[in-house]
Amino acid sequence: MKYPNAYIEYLIQFHATRDYFECHELLEEYWKEQPQDPLSELWVACIQIAVAQYHERRRNYRGAQLMYQSALKKLAVHDSGQIGLEHERLAALLEARTAACKAEAEYVDLSLPIADQQLLAFCQQLAEARGLVWLQASSALAEDVIHRHARRDRSDVIAARAAALAQRQQAAENGKG
Repeated sequence: MKYPNAYIEYLIQFHATRDYFECHELLEEYWKEQPQDPLSELWVACIQIAVAQYHERRRNYRGAQLMYQSALKKLAVHDSGQIGLEHERLAALLEARTAACKAEAEYVDLSLPIADQQLLAFCQQLAEARGLVWLQASSALAEDVIHRHARRDRSDVIAARAAALAQRQQAAENGKG
């Protein structure tokens, strides 16, 4: 298959677990590791779509709207057909979600329009093999998936920030002496 594993995992998470925070993490890690990838802007658009869904589901309509709009700008100059998606249909779906966010309409799970039937079948087979339901509804999810960022262990991030602050303070003190 011509697609990176991170993208396949992204699609499975997006459609079968609806864990949009994990989608963002998976594809962001891949994108950062591939700085010269010619599809870089499409990966970022996909990341933004997952983040938008995450925000919208949590009723952060403004955050979702901004992410949808940013993804649409990237899609205006980069053809998502290169990553197996129906470009025009995807743009129309994102425009509809942007309008729904402006109206603060009820959340609806987005399904990415996968044009590459081989990719779609492969992702569906992997999801099924893992005991996952393709096109799982968000309403069936546990609250910790929906509110992942607020409930995850961030002790490593906090410790790293404290260490960096201590280093900056030490460097400042050394510079004064």
